[in-house]
Amino acid sequence: MDGNGQPREWSVKKSTKLYQIKGWGEPYFRINDSGHVEVRPDPTVDRAIDLHDLTQQLAGRGLDLPLLIRFPNILQDRIRLLNECFESAIREYGYDGKYRGVFPVKVNQQRHLVDEIVESGRPWRFGLEAGSKPELLITLAAMEDEDGFIICNGYKDLAYLETALVAQRFDNTVVVVLERIEELELAFRASEKLGIRPCLGVRAKLSSKGMGRWKDSAGDRAKFGLTMSEIVHVVDELQKRDMLDCLKLLHFHLGSQVSSIIPVKNAMREASQIYVELMKMGCEMSFLDVGGGLAVDYDGSKTDFRGSMNYDLKEYAYDVVAGIQEACEKASVRPPTIVSESGRSIAAYQSVLVFDALGVDHVDFEDPPEPSKDDHRILDEFYETWKGIQPKNVQESWHDAQQALEEARSLFKFGYLGIRELARAEHLFWSCCERIRRSMRRLKYVPEELNAVEELLGAIYYCNFSLFQSAPDIWAMDHLFPFMPIHRLDEEPTVRARLADVTCDSDGIVDHFIDVEEVQHSLDLHPVKHGEPYLLGMFLGGAYQEILGDLHNLFGDTNAVHVRLEDYGYSVSNVIKGDAIDEVLRYLQYDPEEMVERVRKQAERALNQGRMTLAQLRTFMRHYEESLRGYTYLKGDA
Repeated sequence: MDGNGQPREWSVKKSTKLYQIKGWGEPYFRINDSGHVEVRPDPTVDRAIDLHDLTQQLAGRGLDLPLLIRFPNILQDRIRLLNECFESAIREYGYDGKYRGVFPVKVNQQRHLVDEIVESGRPWRFGLEAGSKPELLITLAAMEDEDGFIICNGYKDLAYLETALVAQRFDNTVVVVLERIEELELAFRASEKLGIRPCLGVRAKLSSKGMGRWKDSAGDRAKFGLTMSEIVHVVDELQKRDMLDCLKLLHFHLGSQVSSIIPVKNAMREASQIYVELMKMGCEMSFLDVGGGLAVDYDGSKTDFRGSMNYDLKEYAYDVVAGIQEACEKASVRPPTIVSESGRSIAAYQSVLVFDALGVDHVDFEDPPEPSKDDHRILDEFYETWKGIQPKNVQESWHDAQQALEEARSLFKFGYLGIRELARAEHLFWSCCERIRRSMRRLKYVPEELNAVEELLGAIYYCNFSLFQSAPDIWAMDHLFPFMPIHRLDEEPTVRARLADVTCDSDGIVDHFIDVEEVQHSLDLHPVKHGEPYLLGMFLGGAYQEILGDLHNLFGDTNAVHVRLEDYGYSVSNVIKGDAIDEVLRYLQYDPEEMVERVRKQAERALNQGRMTLAQLRTFMRHYEESLRGYTYLKGDA
């Protein structure tokens, strides 16, 4: 509605602007003429998949919401784009070296996704990075082709190092990166025991730091990495053993989601100089691993805000190549093969979580009844405030309404106001808020304090997903992801709302949403129509969220599918069923069969004592056993 209460024309174009989908979604997501979100998994061809129609088709296959939909073609395109940007920079600068990217498995360890990474990266000789012993086992099995590339990071024990050294006998390049000085001695022990000369790297603690939440991943107090004196010690110890040729790689890491290009430029200057110095000390260096940090523009603002990035892949690649080129030319040393670990940038776009709204909580805005002569004076004063609200006095009316509510609650606490009168006072307060909000829409300038009115009147949409399972970074660090309806986008959204998940935790609510200017505390949504599903999506959640998810309230993994673009439309290449309740319980050492028997005994006792009928027993046991085998999430008709 406009300021005069008349309906406004709405369009797909307005929804595109409202939800910033061009900023964060191009070239993979857009809104079609039907008002549905559509996915372009391969932006090099003009074919798209209607996300709403796809969800309905998958529901017809028995896949209940919430549903995680992965698009392998997007992974393939992200790997292509990253490699082509580096290849372009290498050609333009005449760089006498190559680029080999690796995917950090910690970003998303799901088997089907890792397999897709390996398959999509094969033309580019794309590798994997392991940050733990279990991840090393994954990478060794996944890199089964010739000329594979594996970087070994993280804490290492002797078994980890021995496994990595023996794997160097495969036809892959396996580099063990020393992240703590204690690992050098372990590497020597493993080498002597196995008779294998190790292929080693060192991770440097740079003085340069990134930006945002993960900036402390670099610097003097970083968790991992060697100081300059420790790196010199490594070189000296290798030289004593005539093993300088074993040091092949220099690695550094600025931190995840580096939103500004300036820290990248500074780090490249410092790291390139370290590489040059190691070459001058006689080390046969081959690789410079610039680590991760390549950001994702979650809010589409193209700024250095923590949820955005003020550069693109091309600028990033060009600055990395230029920084290394300059240092190597100046020192007349051979330039290295450039390695990057850009996991977030590769994986974030490839999945969409689709879920439905189960219910809505909102304030009732019926006009309040006029107080009678027997009512308390506070109700008369409240009613007069409500009647007198106009655009010219909204701020004064807001103050009066707040004061009246506070006084009414105080009178109730001391016994001067009954519970029914307090309920009417609260009704009057909410009615005042709604009239103030309508008046605000007719103002050219709205005082900042009145923004609280919009927040107070915002609805809560109860949604069928677990924030702790599917988007834990929202809870843990106020991370921002794009949320929006996936249909009805040719209709005007008239409700401002927060999104509550189905856990019983009060933290299970999304109340921070993307915006190009400032973070919003509510999302524009459509009224839920009775008997019709209202479907929403969370986008750009393909990095970290799946593997960080926990079992809060025992909501497990969601159903997941891989949807691949084909000439004839699309194909569903993999279906991964979400956790059933009995699977989650077994993980926690419960025995579902034993639970059934325990409950059955109680039901039989109630039947024998006449407190339950046979039909009731039969109904209860059927529901209990079916629930154990069922999805941990709720049905849309719950």
